[in-house]
Amino acid sequence: MSITIYHNPRCSKSRNTLSLLQEQGIEPEIVEYLKTPPAEAELDRILTLLGMEPEELMRKGEDEYKAHFKGKELSRSEAIALMVQYPKVIERPIVVHGDKAAIGRPPESVLDIL
Repeated sequence: MSITIYHNPRCSKSRNTLSLLQEQGIEPEIVEYLKTPPAEAELDRILTLLGMEPEELMRKGEDEYKAHFKGKELSRSEAIALMVQYPKVIERPIVVHGDKAAIGRPPESVLDIL
């Protein structure tokens, strides 16, 4: 079963999570989500696997969050569409393994889904 990491190489937590996976002998599929955001359906699936709503997976300190999300009443589908449009607001890293997903904060939390 393949393992995917939604990765930002400029983020230390993301780099540490990727290194941790590689130390476990895992070479995950790496998706640099800022360059290639997940499709809306995939992000919806990831949120479901995480047991989260879109707002819970957003980086609220980002300028894009403040400009496009803060204080707005968005449906789940509207929020997901905007997250795909502004992927910088998506928390990172996210590791998906089959029907399980985890956020690598701290990086060791992804070990629970392997």
